[in-house]
Amino acid sequence: MEVALEKSSATNALLKISLKEEDYQSEVTKKIKEYSGKVAMKGFRPGKVPVGIVKKMYGKSIMIDEVNNLLSKTVADYIKENKLPVVGDPVPKLDENEVLDFDRNTEFDFTFEIGMASDFEVDFSKVAPVKKYVIEAGEKELNDTIANLQTRFAEQFNPESSEVGDMIYGDLKQVSGGDFTTKTAIPTDKVKPEMQAVFVGLTQGSVVEFDLHSTFDEESIYLLTGLKKQADVPLIEGQFEFTVEDITRAGDSSLNQAFFDKVLGKDKATDEESFKKQVLDVVSENYVREATAKLRIDAENAVLDSLDIELPDQFLKDWLFRQNEGKFTMEQIEEEFEAFKKTLKLSLVKNKIAEAANLNVEYAEVLAESENQIRQQFGFYGNDLGEQMEATVRKIAQGYLADKERDNFRTTYNMVFDNKVAEYTNSQLVFEETPISVDDFQKMTKEA
Repeated sequence: MEVALEKSSATNALLKISLKEEDYQSEVTKKIKEYSGKVAMKGFRPGKVPVGIVKKMYGKSIMIDEVNNLLSKTVADYIKENKLPVVGDPVPKLDENEVLDFDRNTEFDFTFEIGMASDFEVDFSKVAPVKKYVIEAGEKELNDTIANLQTRFAEQFNPESSEVGDMIYGDLKQVSGGDFTTKTAIPTDKVKPEMQAVFVGLTQGSVVEFDLHSTFDEESIYLLTGLKKQADVPLIEGQFEFTVEDITRAGDSSLNQAFFDKVLGKDKATDEESFKKQVLDVVSENYVREATAKLRIDAENAVLDSLDIELPDQFLKDWLFRQNEGKFTMEQIEEEFEAFKKTLKLSLVKNKIAEAANLNVEYAEVLAESENQIRQQFGFYGNDLGEQMEATVRKIAQGYLADKERDNFRTTYNMVFDNKVAEYTNSQLVFEETPISVDDFQKMTKEA
């Protein structure tokens, strides 16, 4: 067997493979013998069909299968052994009039088109400093958070008559244009301002009539009716009647011990000052996570910007078109191609960093990550869960990773791998701490 790589550019090459009969014949002979021991044929006892007859009937198909298997293995082994930065899949190249004659020939030449990334090395010293944003959560963020908590943990009560902001429960009935009915709840703060007076002063048993589209926006109508978007709502026209069954109002939550306990846990805060400090710590921690997520993206972009990686654009576009079997037009692939290229380059860079730094992912690390996800999902925080609970968590995690249909192992493996590469990358880069307000940070991320 002869294998040769002919590069036409930094990103395109032809892999040529010449097969001789001795490269595949021993495997073909072996398979024919195995067939003769298994095949059922009229006139012969099972397992006693002569090899010559099996060869005559099945020899060609067996030969084709073995040649194809040998080709696939040879291509894969050559790429792996030579560490070729292949992108996409090798594509068999056949001349328009070329026909492989397996009846007469025993020697065959095959050519595969290969797309590759150009050579590159990651040099962290050439990466520009990356801004590390420190989000400054202050009085405004603290007050907004406490106001949201007061709404969330407010005691509910049932007033005699309704006001704007109440939740009104009852029966909604179409009285003209159709016969739609449902039991629902109307959040009066979602009523259009010019119609809110209609829902003020209602009591149990009150009946109010209104036009649905004049009273609510489209999103609220979906919630009120439970209908599907872009299908049923446009069909609902005319007047509606609503009969009040109940009214619910959220009371104010004063900053007292009962409220502190609801938010933070019993006796975690004993006065307003300690309560606000702990809430601000939580708010700040949330923004730290947001800043960390942006830092990771910015670090990846900085590394990519320091590199000049060429890709075989047309080869990849054609490959994507074939892989998706007509699901996308070439025009659609063109539109998304730059984003695809960036993702592909980032994957190549991560693999290069991992190889250079000898970063490996072991099964124990994947299992530990899965266990951690299980703990978070069930609200098991801390490390001391007890032997029996730890065993339960591990069993659930092992079952999760064993689900091959959803490929959970690969998903978790990739997560651990990405985290390892990110951690190592951050240890090699230069960061510039940059204070920023919450508003400016949110504005920046929306514009990105």
